[in-house]
Amino acid sequence: MSKTMTPELAPPRAVLDQDWGRIGRFGGLIALSLIFVALSNMPVSMETFDLIADQVTLGDVSLWWLLLVAGFAVGKEVVLEGMTTHARGPRDIVAGACTGAVAAAGLSVLAVLIDNFDLRDPLINWSPQTLEKLSLGGSVGSGVVLWLVAGAAIGGVGGSLHVLSERPRRLFVTMLVSVFLIAILETVLSDISEDIALEWLADIVYAKRGGLTIVGVVLVAVLSGAYSWWGRVRAQEAKERFQSLEGADRTRGNAIAFGLVAVATVVLPMVLGGITNELLANVGLFVLLALGLNIVVGLAGILDLGYVAFFAIGGYTTAILTSPNRGESWPDWMPDTPWFAALLLVMVFAALTGLFIGAPVIRMRGDYLAIVTLGFGEIIRLLFLSDWLGGYTGAAQGITNIPGVNVFGLTTVKGTNPQAVFYLVAAFCAVAIYVSWRLEKSRLGRAWMAVREDESVAEAMGINTVNVKLMAFVVGAVLASFSGAIFAAKVGSIFPTSFIILVSIVILVVVIVGGMGNIAGVIAGAVVLIGVLGGPKQPGLLQEFSNFKLLIYGALLIWMMLQKPEGLIPNVRRTRELHQEEFLQDAWLRGEIDTDADPSEGGVAPA
Repeated sequence: MSKTMTPELAPPRAVLDQDWGRIGRFGGLIALSLIFVALSNMPVSMETFDLIADQVTLGDVSLWWLLLVAGFAVGKEVVLEGMTTHARGPRDIVAGACTGAVAAAGLSVLAVLIDNFDLRDPLINWSPQTLEKLSLGGSVGSGVVLWLVAGAAIGGVGGSLHVLSERPRRLFVTMLVSVFLIAILETVLSDISEDIALEWLADIVYAKRGGLTIVGVVLVAVLSGAYSWWGRVRAQEAKERFQSLEGADRTRGNAIAFGLVAVATVVLPMVLGGITNELLANVGLFVLLALGLNIVVGLAGILDLGYVAFFAIGGYTTAILTSPNRGESWPDWMPDTPWFAALLLVMVFAALTGLFIGAPVIRMRGDYLAIVTLGFGEIIRLLFLSDWLGGYTGAAQGITNIPGVNVFGLTTVKGTNPQAVFYLVAAFCAVAIYVSWRLEKSRLGRAWMAVREDESVAEAMGINTVNVKLMAFVVGAVLASFSGAIFAAKVGSIFPTSFIILVSIVILVVVIVGGMGNIAGVIAGAVVLIGVLGGPKQPGLLQEFSNFKLLIYGALLIWMMLQKPEGLIPNVRRTRELHQEEFLQDAWLRGEIDTDADPSEGGVAPA
């Protein structure tokens, strides 16, 4: 058996031995990004949000972080096994500083252009405050010089991260990210501190006018740094020990983990404020939607861009059956249906809609399937908006006065009680997670994954691909209808504008970013995107980003597709599908693939 080859470490390169073309390309790309961010008015609109009281604003960070990324990215090298790599040194710091200066030069050029030309006509988002921001409070000339110096300094810091060993680098990044996160979570953490009698701690960490105090910055940095230096290794060891459990020990460990999550789900809303519970309820609704779409896209590989139709079916069916203010064509003698009884009909209508949409498009693949499902999604919305069904759905006026959910006569779940809404959503999420998990491990789940990997081969192996794909549509539709039913009871009114095509796009982004085919990934994607940025019409933690959430969604999706297509928490099978060529290349470099070997003798056949 051949030995694994390790990279040979060569002495550092000379400081002036730079790849100037690479520096120019990275610097130019970041310069264009900075110009785009500046002209979107993001730095000005976020100027009122202090991260560090009277020192650093969110508007400042919207520009500075790109300079740090520029300095780090230019020094990043792909090191393959068996190939020589050079030790890091001052060359990387100089490369980062040069790249940061080139990137900052873009802002300097923009400041000069705005100062000398009237750009308000083509650049409608530009404002006089933009020039003041780019001038750093002084003249344009001084602003140009300061940006070049700041760009070189911040880029140099980014480049110096390559010089540090892994542990100090992780320490620096952890402290920086922790300070940023605690600063932007001020509203939620302050709300929680009031409910658990920790206002005194919030007064130390946060200033009264907003933002972290200097003491708060030091406290957060020290605690996060201590965790990174001492606690992270122990946490990683505990995770590895848990993952190494097998048999009865693994079952017992999973049961304990599930119990802890269940207890946290029940207890935490009791100590959280109304703002946080409302946020968690919105996240839960999108988790339900994403779990259904994960079956359709993540497991079966069916690109459905009209998934919002099932969400609308759930909402409108619940509203028509439960509200006294439904359309005038509904018989007066028909009594209002209790929510749980209406839920049974919601499931039936959702399943029939899944069959109705899935049957005509089930033999299509790829782009054609995506376009047709997109059309069906819009057709459903326009039907609810039309006068033809207006007597039942209320057309543009929608349906109002939808009652809450009466839970066994004990309480009524409605939008004015976000804690109760969260508990209801959590219960349905638990059901959806269990159903998704069992289906994934079942024969049907394996058939879905076979269709996703290669439909022609799956059909040749005897899988009825039509029935299998229809089942994916039906299961996904039912899970989405749960979310629609809860949404109608939570909001108390339903309008066609609640089910625009953007909802389908956002749910798809949640699944892709979290990790297609992985339940934990879908939940993580919903928490990160919906919890932080918010949904199409739902606020998130960072309400300052509300005007730019679609821009951030798009940028994040592009980055994920290029750098981490398997998602934040990837499915193992999905990861192997996406990175098969990389695995084979690494195996060849390690000598694990012998192109002359006979597979029948135990050798690995060439790809």
